[in-house]
Amino acid sequence: MAYKGSSVYDNAQFFENYRARRNRDSSPNNRIERPIFFELLGEIKGKSILDLGCGDANFGLELLGKGAESYIGVEGSKRMFDEASQHVNGTTASVYHSNLEDWNFTNSKIDMVVSRLVFHYIKDLQTIFQGVYDQLKDDGKFVFSVQHPLLLSTLESAASSEKRTNWIVDDYFSMGERTEPWIGKDVVKYHRTIEEYFRLLKEVGFKVTDLREGMPKQENFQQEEEFERRMRIPLFLILSCEK
Repeated sequence: MAYKGSSVYDNAQFFENYRARRNRDSSPNNRIERPIFFELLGEIKGKSILDLGCGDANFGLELLGKGAESYIGVEGSKRMFDEASQHVNGTTASVYHSNLEDWNFTNSKIDMVVSRLVFHYIKDLQTIFQGVYDQLKDDGKFVFSVQHPLLLSTLESAASSEKRTNWIVDDYFSMGERTEPWIGKDVVKYHRTIEEYFRLLKEVGFKVTDLREGMPKQENFQQEEEFERRMRIPLFLILSCEK
């Protein structure tokens, strides 16, 4: 069975394994993606923020702690949504249970839309991008990260559970559905080239202001061996856009 969208997080075993893996201080998410994401966000004090695929909403609590005026999170997994609800209880944050494909973008204009490592699960991304564009203020900002396209182009390297010594890149320009073995489950993702992400953003009207491929910084790693391993291939693609 291959899981689509956020449904895999509703599997109890996967959820616990994912949480243990994701919350490691040494995870690439914390050592590579997170610092770049905050750098691209820039000043968030006084900003209203919508988070698409908010997970456990801990990121939202960070944003509020850095001065964001308001935070709304949207999460498709019921199990993850329940955890997010517990985390934001007693704060000014709000979280909603909805698949992104079903989320009703409103006319209420906001300052920023963010999304971390979610859009590679979405088949029809242009509709999502259009909704984001319509809800942002005229000077609004859109920052998101996805799994780097080199990793999703072919999944032959992902079949091994051991630490890899090399990576296979193939079928890069053949975009579309991929079924990836991940944390013991088969998960459906969608491969797009960097060029395709840029095209989709441009078509709905966004100006891409920055693009990062997650180059590691040595000061974020305690072990030299791990830093050198992460220097070999990009794990993330992070884009910053303006309306």
